[in-house]
Amino acid sequence: MSAPNPSAWWLPLASAARFDDAAPLAAEHLGEPVVLWRDGETPVAFADRCPHRGARLSLGCVRERTLECPYHGWRFDAGGLCRLIPALPAFTPPDGHRVAIWQVREAFDLLWVAAEGAPGAEPHAPPSLEQLPPRRVLCGPFDVATSAPRVVENFLDTAHFGLVHEGGLGDRAHLEVPDYEVAHDALGRPGVPHYRAWQPKASAAASKGTWVDYRYQLLSPFSALLEKRAQGAMPHEAYALWSSPTGDESCRAWFTIFVDDGAPDDATLIGFQQRIFAQDKPIVESQRPRRLPLAGGELHSAADRLSGAYRRWLRQLGIEHGCC
Repeated sequence: MSAPNPSAWWLPLASAARFDDAAPLAAEHLGEPVVLWRDGETPVAFADRCPHRGARLSLGCVRERTLECPYHGWRFDAGGLCRLIPALPAFTPPDGHRVAIWQVREAFDLLWVAAEGAPGAEPHAPPSLEQLPPRRVLCGPFDVATSAPRVVENFLDTAHFGLVHEGGLGDRAHLEVPDYEVAHDALGRPGVPHYRAWQPKASAAASKGTWVDYRYQLLSPFSALLEKRAQGAMPHEAYALWSSPTGDESCRAWFTIFVDDGAPDDATLIGFQQRIFAQDKPIVESQRPRRLPLAGGELHSAADRLSGAYRRWLRQLGIEHGCC
């Protein structure tokens, strides 16, 4: 399965709660400049280029439910149509006086953007994940000086737990990676239905070590899901990684934590995830090349089975951004 073009993939570009409705926000979708703004409560996304003289609309402002260009004050409504040219106040702009619009939707407390005509269903669009615990906690954003595929591959990797996350997600007495199987879902996305690991502190709620049953699932080229169930009283938890490339060798990432209502408060959950990613970040930023090699250049072992499946899937999709 391949996307018609890179802009067909929906990507998270901003935290919905932190998006100021009084000012536009500059963002980037796989190299294409995008501007986000709100028409009342409704998020809107345009190409960040005024069709008049090419100025960045993100340098403008929101006025009377329109986005105003900073250069000549042309105003565009939520549908992209120019509603006012201040230099000709009596002139009614024709239908062709438009800015290019992008699709935008809110999911998992993030604003997701894709080009017009992009598929509206998985794996291109945000997943539903209705089977997960109902409480959601958003953690991030994290700006990372490496490619989005490198961050995703690290999220899928269990062999580093006892080294990078010693005393938390793993320990040196349990470095061996057990045999596991990779399976593909109905959309062709690779995952691991069952993986068992010993963890000294598997979650923010854990007080002692336990065996944890993992389930990994790729959701898109730049996002993945981990579900965790442990022996004892540990609640059902899941962690979704959403990464958005900000360049071929940089990205922004968020985590959505899915937990039952009896889990610790938001600050505790966020603090736990921040500590885990703070351990990962210097390692993934040290990897060279920063782009994920899809055709040779690195050695592999049986413990890297999911990583290999992820790389092959990216090749099948024709993903080039952040890859080499």
